[in-house]
Amino acid sequence: MTAPELNLDTITLQRDGHVLAIGLNRPEKRNSFTLAMLADLSRAYGLLESDDSLRAGVLFAHGDHFTAGLDLVDVGPAIVNGEVPFPEDGRDPWRLDGTWTKPVVAAAHGWCMTLGIELLLAADIRVAAAGTRFAQMEVRRGIYPFGGATIRLPQQTGWGNAMRWLLTGEEFDAEEAKRIGLIQEIAGDAADAQSTARGIAHTIADRAAPLGVKAVLASAHLARTDGDTVAIDRLRPEMTRLFGTADAAEGVQSFIERREARFQGS
Repeated sequence: MTAPELNLDTITLQRDGHVLAIGLNRPEKRNSFTLAMLADLSRAYGLLESDDSLRAGVLFAHGDHFTAGLDLVDVGPAIVNGEVPFPEDGRDPWRLDGTWTKPVVAAAHGWCMTLGIELLLAADIRVAAAGTRFAQMEVRRGIYPFGGATIRLPQQTGWGNAMRWLLTGEEFDAEEAKRIGLIQEIAGDAADAQSTARGIAHTIADRAAPLGVKAVLASAHLARTDGDTVAIDRLRPEMTRLFGTADAAEGVQSFIERREARFQGS
């Protein structure tokens, strides 16, 4: 099913084959997030997940910075009241609301503050420009990260690496982000980072079997949420199911014929 197009005020959307490029677009405010911008990103992720023609997403930013984080003047009252609602056709922009089946590759540059780090952690693969500056500075504002950093950063970078930056709120650079595993690659500048991220997304969307990609994500998420034993029990049954698909047959045939596979997602 192909979902209808969206017209969003603070997020740009560009279809590039099976890849959806999602651009943060409030550059005059360093892409700081208002409630409206959170809702727009929510709807963009909803589109990525619901549209069967899309196989991967790229999250990037327009302007000089990835994001300065939350616009607390706008978002603060809603947080105090326990209200950060998302539209019915959207998904949690922090990607904390259950199963996600489409991989997201993120490209950061300039400032990547607070919410920005959490958006990277919510993505599956992360790239940053060489001059990117990171900070999870909520503790210096009398609050703490509530978009997943307290959970994902220790999981993905190790306890000590996570606490070094979560508890101090200090700034760190792209080399440190790569050292601890927050990002996987460092690119030259913003354009290089975005190009690298798009290249990775296209490799997934254009060359990998969609059902196989979904199975990889599902298995990895299951291990993280329910434990290794539960995920191990699903390995062989899922492999049996995949072997019965048209994509698996195409994968074998392409191997025999020494050509690129043409997967249809069925």
